[in-house]
Amino acid sequence: MDYRWKIADPADPDKITALSKEINVNPTLANLLINRGIFNFQKAKEFFRPDLDKLHDPMLMKDMDKAVDRLERAVQHHEKILVYGDYDVDGTTAVALFFEFIKEFYDQVDFYIPDRYQEGYGVSEKGVRYAAENGFKLIISLDCGIKAIDKVSLAKEFGVDFIICDHHTPGPILPPAVAVLDPKRSDCIYPYKELSGCGVGFKLIQAYSKRTGIPEEKIFSLLDLLAVSIAADIVPITGENRILAAYGLERLNNNPRPGLKALVLKSKLEKEIDITDVVFKIGPRINASGRLEHAKASVELLISKNLEEAIRKADLVEDVNAARKNFDENITKEALEMIKVAEGNGTVKSTVLFKEDWHKGVIGIVASRCIEQYYRPTIILTESNNKATGSARSVFDFDIYEAISECSDLLEQFGGHKYAAGLTLAVENVPAFQQKFESVVSARISEIHLKPVLEIDDELLLDQVNYKFYNILKQMAPFGPGNPEPVFCANQVYAENIRILKDKHLRFDLVQDGQGTHPICIAFGMVDQLKDPDQIIYRFLKSKKRFNLAFEIRENTFRDKSTLQLYVKDIKFD
Repeated sequence: MDYRWKIADPADPDKITALSKEINVNPTLANLLINRGIFNFQKAKEFFRPDLDKLHDPMLMKDMDKAVDRLERAVQHHEKILVYGDYDVDGTTAVALFFEFIKEFYDQVDFYIPDRYQEGYGVSEKGVRYAAENGFKLIISLDCGIKAIDKVSLAKEFGVDFIICDHHTPGPILPPAVAVLDPKRSDCIYPYKELSGCGVGFKLIQAYSKRTGIPEEKIFSLLDLLAVSIAADIVPITGENRILAAYGLERLNNNPRPGLKALVLKSKLEKEIDITDVVFKIGPRINASGRLEHAKASVELLISKNLEEAIRKADLVEDVNAARKNFDENITKEALEMIKVAEGNGTVKSTVLFKEDWHKGVIGIVASRCIEQYYRPTIILTESNNKATGSARSVFDFDIYEAISECSDLLEQFGGHKYAAGLTLAVENVPAFQQKFESVVSARISEIHLKPVLEIDDELLLDQVNYKFYNILKQMAPFGPGNPEPVFCANQVYAENIRILKDKHLRFDLVQDGQGTHPICIAFGMVDQLKDPDQIIYRFLKSKKRFNLAFEIRENTFRDKSTLQLYVKDIKFD
């Protein structure tokens, strides 16, 4: 992919010097930290040493007192409680976390996950009626409910109360629930606004535990589930999320619950698990059930009591995930062909595709795959329940939710945020929507949005790539949105000893004049460019001409020997 490099502006030299002395790091690391908002010893201590004692008081969240009162009353009066969550990773981990917690001391509880195809996203009428017909008096919704005004009103008519735990942006009117927990409420003073849906559920557990005297250690055992939700839902790994993710990953690596241990085994993760592993290995397996069948299977796996039971359930999820991959690959191929045919003069600024028989469960993945090839705002639509339903994905710094909002006259339902959204419309409105969305995007988007951005932290000389430097970088993890893994560039370098690995990847030694360090570089998926003599990369790498390289620093261990390698992000030739 042809990236536009965006190199971070250097921090103030005086601040770099001061921080270097204060925490004893070199100027490059000081610059990196200052550009991430870490400008003194105290900030550095909080960043490098996440501390559960620094979690915010859950009672600061608006309506938390009402939520705890209602939950406490339900337990005291032995009322039936229904834990209700969405079918994605955030929703299913939230349900598993809350259900596991309450099941320890209360037996009048069950959980409910809506069917993606029959009920759609969020709180459904079917779910509300199920609760009323089965004697539930309290529904606790997790990762959904903030806009379910009609459904919560219906529940009230049936004598069923709601506690909403959500993290999506509220509308102008809140549902008539007993308590609406959402840090994004305009009237909520909670200091951290970026919790996952599972994170909001955790704060309710934390508040209830404080009220009832349940030891904090008990609830911290649930953080492996919360870390998975933080990673998979792509929320910022800053502030409170960073603390929760760090401790959750530690538990995931050292003492995970059986369900997650089974998923780790299925994912063949042998090294230390990080956020990226959760996003690309564990998360998709949890998601698979909700995409193709019913997400209840994922919750049942996550709450498994022993590893033998969990592995049996993970086998079923693995089969569904394999089917999901097959759907994903076939539909992506078909979608890319449709784009190629429709390109015409190549002036379009958006992609909106519709095919009635595409599988609803993978269209979000397909939208992301299309952006990898055709970098522009993309919506993939299919037919479900006689409606066109779709998933939208955006490009860097373009608000696709706002663009969809401008087309609301053609839609029946839509929701989401800047980079991802969902929508439903009448099938006959699809052509008009395609035209209007293209018009809206063309008016809003600039050419700079249509080229992927690679954000680079700083330039390095190759002799700076050493273990002393890397060991501090490693302590900046967990990486993710808000704290991305550092990317560096090395300029005027050339390649030696070029090799092909597994018929896919490129390996070479990197050389820079005046530098004694010649690190190994791994360029994933670049072998086709190497083998084709018409490709510019072939001519430059073989000729030993100079180029600029963007990379991440990683540690590779082979036969008990560890070395630092550079993972190539992009190559720029003069």
